[in-house]
Amino acid sequence: MNTNSAAANPAPADRDLAAERELVMNLLAAADRVEQRIDNGLSHIKGITFSEYHLLFTLKNQHGSTATRVELARLVGRSPSGVTRALKPLEKLGFVTTTKDARDARRSLATLTDQGVELVDDATGVIDDSIEGFDLVSSLSSRQQDQVQAFLEALTRW
Repeated sequence: MNTNSAAANPAPADRDLAAERELVMNLLAAADRVEQRIDNGLSHIKGITFSEYHLLFTLKNQHGSTATRVELARLVGRSPSGVTRALKPLEKLGFVTTTKDARDARRSLATLTDQGVELVDDATGVIDDSIEGFDLVSSLSSRQQDQVQAFLEALTRW
């Protein structure tokens, strides 16, 4: 039996898996490239990474700019310990405060300070400028843009 023929013509399920794998790899590569470009702008202008901005931005958008570290971890797709490690330097710089819950010492609340709100607002402007420079959608029709947006939204709900 010629095994090269089987490799050259994979079964339909294998072709679907290969196409999905390629799609996932391309999505991750594109996301990495976008994050690197934004990260470079933020780190040079505001001295923070995109990952730190994402935490602060998410915290700002919570009621009272406050969330437990567990809630914040769930919202940004990190572990609670990862969020704790990421917030420590931001707390030392005065962008976040941490308080222990009066009823449960294991539960701590992270709150964005006024200085943190100002940083997020300024950094959002830097990100907007970076995004304008991407020229991501000019080659896509409105219909294609809607399709890409719907696809990405479906992925985030997955």
